[in-house]
Amino acid sequence: MRLQHILIPAALVSLVAASAFSEETDRYRLEKSASGYIRMDTQTGAMSICEERSGQLVCKMAADERAAFQDEVDRLQTSMRAMDERVTKLENSLSARLESKLPSEEDFNKTMSYMERFLRGFMGIVKDMDKDNGGGAQPNSQKT
Repeated sequence: MRLQHILIPAALVSLVAASAFSEETDRYRLEKSASGYIRMDTQTGAMSICEERSGQLVCKMAADERAAFQDEVDRLQTSMRAMDERVTKLENSLSARLESKLPSEEDFNKTMSYMERFLRGFMGIVKDMDKDNGGGAQPNSQKT
């Protein structure tokens, strides 16, 4: 019973792999021409001109496809430069905004001074109230 659980998935995996290999080998079609071969990608339609050199097939893109390819490369490079500039501007504006939100050292010290004066005054009021109530009154020792 366990053997079936192993063999069935293995058979399915091998079928999928075989079909993928078959699709890959059927992807390109070679046609003989006067100066060599023309290779066509059946999935994308891209054409390449191929020559046999030292027993190897060497392929180059067709001239019109090369121009289209170069145009796309140029467009992408321009787009990348624009994005780089935009990211730089955003980073600079973000750091400038963060720096402008932080208080200066002088403002921080001034605020701490206000807080210290407030707390000293508040503690003075608490001490005065404590004196008015009998000066250090003992806590109620009754237990409930």
